[in-house]
Amino acid sequence: MSLIRKLMMKVVRVSNGFIFLMTAILVVVSSALITFIEPNQFETFYDGLWWVMTTVTTVGYGDYSPATGAGRWVAIFLYIFGIGLIGVVIGKIIDGFSVFRKKREEGDIVYSGKGHYIIIGWSKKAYYAVKEIIDTKPEAEIVIIDDLEKAPYLKEHIHYIRGNASAKETVLKANVSEAEAVLIFADDRIQDVQLVDGKTLLVASTVETCDPNVHIVVEIMEEEHIKNFVHVNVNEFVFSTQTVSTLAVRSAFTKGISGFYGQLISRSHGDDLFQIPLSEQWKTYRDAFDDLLKRGATLVADRQNLSINRMLDEVIPPDAELFVICDKETYKQIEREYQS
Repeated sequence: MSLIRKLMMKVVRVSNGFIFLMTAILVVVSSALITFIEPNQFETFYDGLWWVMTTVTTVGYGDYSPATGAGRWVAIFLYIFGIGLIGVVIGKIIDGFSVFRKKREEGDIVYSGKGHYIIIGWSKKAYYAVKEIIDTKPEAEIVIIDDLEKAPYLKEHIHYIRGNASAKETVLKANVSEAEAVLIFADDRIQDVQLVDGKTLLVASTVETCDPNVHIVVEIMEEEHIKNFVHVNVNEFVFSTQTVSTLAVRSAFTKGISGFYGQLISRSHGDDLFQIPLSEQWKTYRDAFDDLLKRGATLVADRQNLSINRMLDEVIPPDAELFVICDKETYKQIEREYQS
C-alpha cells in the first residue's frame, strides 16, 4: 500500500493537463480492451465505456460485469489505479472551483468581457449606482475596482478587482478599452475635499491613459476643481455636495419637488427619463414631438437643452441626443421600432 500511496502522491503533484490526459487515455483504452476481451458481455464500445465509468466512479450498477479471468484482471486494475486516478481528477476539479471562487472574492481576476460598466471606489453611492444599473439594464456586466480585501458586492454579473485604481495595471485588468463607461466615485474615507478630488483626478488620468476614448463619469466634491481636469478627457461631472444642497433648498421652497427629481433619476417605478434613437421620418423637433406624444412619450430635451418647446420648427441636427419622459414599456416599444 505504501507503494500505491507514493504513486498517488506523485500523481497529485503532476500538472492538471497531464492528469486529465492520462485519465482520458485510461478510460478509452480500458473501454476498448474490455470490449475486445469479452465481446459477449460488452457488445459495443459504449457498453464497455459505461462499465468503466461506473467502475472508476464506484457507482457499480451491476448491469455489466466481466466473466473471464482476463476481464476480471482489467477490473482489478481499474479498482487499484482507475478509482484513485478519477478521485484525483475530481479533487482537482473541485479544488479548481474553490480557487476560482477565492480569487473572485479577493479580486484577483482579469476581466475579459465587453460592453461592461466599471465602477471605481466603493461606497454607499457606488452601491446605489450598481442597483440603478441593474434596474436599468438587468443583463449588464459590472466590474468594481477598490482596494478592499474582500469583494464588497458579488453576483453573477458583478465582478471585483482589487488594487490601486491609480495604477495602470489595475485598470487594465478591468479591460477598460472594451468598457461601455467608467464611473469614478469620490473617496469618502478622505476628509479633505481637495485631497478627495486630487485622488479622483489621478484615477481619471490613469483611466484615460489606458483608453482615451472610454466614456468617463466623475464625482467631484467642489465645482471649482473642474479646471484641474482640463487635461483629462472626462465626459460627465457629478457634484455630490452641490446636488444634495440644491435639492434640499428647492424642496424647502417648492414642497414635494424632491419626489419629482427622485422619479426622474430612478428606474424603480412610473415614468422615467430615457434617451431615444432618432427616426429618419423626423425633420424638425415638432415632427419628433408630435410623433412621440402620440405614442405616450413627451420630448423634453436635446442633450442639455431643455427649450424644446421654443424650437419646435428648427431642424434636428444629425448629432442630436433626444430625451423623453415615459414609462419603460413605451420606451422599449419606441426603441424597437426606431432601431429596426
